[in-house]
Amino acid sequence: MNNALRNRACTGTALALAVSTVLTACGGGDSASSDTRTAKDSPSARSAATVKDPLVATFDGGLYILDGESLKLTRTLALPGFNRVNPAGDDSHVIVSTDAGFRVLDAAEQNLTDITYEGSKPGHVVRHAGRTVLFTDGTGEVNVIDPADLSGGTKPEGRTYHSTEAHHGVAVELSNGELLSALGTEEKRTGALVLDKNNKEIKRDERCPGVHGEAAAQGEAVGVGCEDGVLIYKNGEFTKVDAPDDYGRIGNQAGSDASPILLGDYKTDPDAELERPTRISLIDTETAKLRLVDLGTSYSFRSLGRGPHGEALVLGTDGALHVIDPKTGTVEKKIPVVDTWQEPLDWQQARPTLFVRDHTAYVSEPGKRTVHAVDIESGEKITSVTLPKGTNELSGVAGH
Repeated sequence: MNNALRNRACTGTALALAVSTVLTACGGGDSASSDTRTAKDSPSARSAATVKDPLVATFDGGLYILDGESLKLTRTLALPGFNRVNPAGDDSHVIVSTDAGFRVLDAAEQNLTDITYEGSKPGHVVRHAGRTVLFTDGTGEVNVIDPADLSGGTKPEGRTYHSTEAHHGVAVELSNGELLSALGTEEKRTGALVLDKNNKEIKRDERCPGVHGEAAAQGEAVGVGCEDGVLIYKNGEFTKVDAPDDYGRIGNQAGSDASPILLGDYKTDPDAELERPTRISLIDTETAKLRLVDLGTSYSFRSLGRGPHGEALVLGTDGALHVIDPKTGTVEKKIPVVDTWQEPLDWQQARPTLFVRDHTAYVSEPGKRTVHAVDIESGEKITSVTLPKGTNELSGVAGH
């Protein structure tokens, strides 16, 4: 077995984009393979075997569950509507965002559970400090859960907070029990506030127009993206890091416990139907400095990830996984993974997607109906699988 795959099972941190959009699945092709079971009617249907470190990919009409090592398709679950997937924070479960709210998938046991968090426009799913936070855009409700409590099969008791007004938001609970949550309305988002354990407001900062997305860096520095930079919350205080442009939007970020530097996207055209940026941002949460790096290729909101040692990872439209030293901004290597591609105008349409777990980068290639596993350090493509249909989102369990 490849050492990266052996090590991957023992990771303590799942690094993945917390990009918070409800995506359609795209793809054609034939029906599911003969060795694949389909659960259409019973959400509690059990599989015959437990899948170790499963991956979950969405397609038009349902979910594929893949073995995390071999990438073998182990089960197909029918689930109509626009669905997206995020790790729940343990080694068994994945949060599925559906038209009606968040649903909990036991990916290891290959069945949708009865645990749901109802509400329109389910958005960001954030994992930090052993807690998972769900933000429902249509209601402004925030639910905080301990993912370990999902194993009982019943909806866990957890913390709940209701935003003053519903909006496209994000929230994260810190290790000391403070809850950072976005501020805004349906028309305008302005910044973030911080609540104590009793949901009493203790801090706020409204210097973050268009607040979107979050990521945590080493030392529990939390950054939220703005249309003119990044707002950082660390040690009880907010710090604003300004973009070098009047409009310098950082809407998607990826963080790592192994690095004080956040990886972000970077867009400068507020009027573009779709801006295809070639520069990424690196935000140092210790110095409050922002560095821009031009990769020479564009990427999408599902292209950002972090490696096991804090490496900044970007899946470019040139088909390569760019491995970047976040301290220097140097592109250390480019790993060819998929064919060249172009980000579609419709943000709901499928495109190659990156999901990272420990030493392995998983990359989907919807046009070829494939998913690839790549060893980040060696650059070796470990294995690939061809699926019945092209996939849209790609995620998995957090791992051990």
